[in-house]
Amino acid sequence: MSDTTFNDFNISNDIKDAIKDMGFEKPTSIQKMAIPEALEGKDVIGQAQTGTGKTVAFSVPLLEKIFIKDKSPQAIILCPTRELSIQVAGEIEKLSKNMKKLRVLAVYGGQPIGRQIRALKKGVHIIVGTPGRVLDHIDRKTLDLTGIETVVLDEADEMLDMGFREDIEHILRFTPKNRQTLLFSATIPKPIKKITKHYQKDPVHLKIAKKDMVVPQIEQYYFETKDKDKLDVLCRLIDLHDVKLGLVFSNTKRRVDFLVRNLKKRGYSADGIHGDMTQNQRDKVMGKFRNEKINILVATDVAARGIDVPDVEVVFNYDVPNHNDYYVHRIGRTGRAGKTGYAFTLASGRERKILKTIEKHTNTKIKKQKVPTFKEMEKIKDGILLDEIKESVNNDNLKKELFLVESLIEDDCNPIFVAAALLKKIKS
Repeated sequence: MSDTTFNDFNISNDIKDAIKDMGFEKPTSIQKMAIPEALEGKDVIGQAQTGTGKTVAFSVPLLEKIFIKDKSPQAIILCPTRELSIQVAGEIEKLSKNMKKLRVLAVYGGQPIGRQIRALKKGVHIIVGTPGRVLDHIDRKTLDLTGIETVVLDEADEMLDMGFREDIEHILRFTPKNRQTLLFSATIPKPIKKITKHYQKDPVHLKIAKKDMVVPQIEQYYFETKDKDKLDVLCRLIDLHDVKLGLVFSNTKRRVDFLVRNLKKRGYSADGIHGDMTQNQRDKVMGKFRNEKINILVATDVAARGIDVPDVEVVFNYDVPNHNDYYVHRIGRTGRAGKTGYAFTLASGRERKILKTIEKHTNTKIKKQKVPTFKEMEKIKDGILLDEIKESVNNDNLKKELFLVESLIEDDCNPIFVAAALLKKIKS
């Protein structure tokens, strides 16, 4: 099974080609386990964290069953937040890009309901939404679930934590009894077990082993530092790694505001999201981050639910998280689509003990690294700059630049001094 590829699954070439275009080569553990079972029509309980590829795990079998000519909803995916609903709908659109005329609609609060009603009237195959807005459509009779063949409960534990249990059960009662129900959750507490007992038929319970919980392409390090020095260390690491897109996690809203204020003062392109902001404010900040109009996003765990930006290079734990699972959720937001990601944790004295329990829980070694001194940073940056120059010498078309340098040499400038002067200009 370790050498399984997407070609080994009994799925259409349209979906296989889309998966390939998305940059996925081999299925993740949850995809290897869930896709074959779901393709056989079985109900599934998938115990998996964010960042393990569960969206593809439930979307592929769901798409295989869609009958395009029937324009009524055939599948519904319930998500805890509007952000996650948008992300999941986007992923399904990518997976179904070769399936002509397939329609996916995300429905959530905060968006004009009229726009959603008009889209539903035109015909939609897959609904992705938050329980509150889905119920709203059911009550208005703008959404008919009698043709639903597949129900997905995504991040079920989060939905229950947010008080959606009654809404979920109410929605499920409007769907046919012979539907397929796929439930994905990081944890399976008692209330989830009750839902699976009442609303699933002999579900297959698939659990990701602890060793598979953390995405292997993530290099994890921690830096021991005093709390008062954390801001300096964070800035040093952002500079050192020339971070284009980084996510910084803090445990409190106050710390998020403090970090955003001070990062901006130091000239970084940063913004933050936390629970005291309106959904509209959060959406605006997320839009800036997704479109790379800001480089650094600072967030609390609750506000960051559902964030899925594929090109995040580094996750910084400015504070060590209060829960083991939060660590996995946080760092799972880098190292996507086969790329290498980095997770850097800044740990003050007492936080080091919490980090030890996280290592145990995730069956992972988080390596200690020394905080780089200014001298070391200069040296490392110089090395990176020299490597970039060598790369340019070997690969770039430098005709125009050679002409300018030659004209300087003709004016009796020493070529070594010319190179040194140019380096000084670049570094200043």
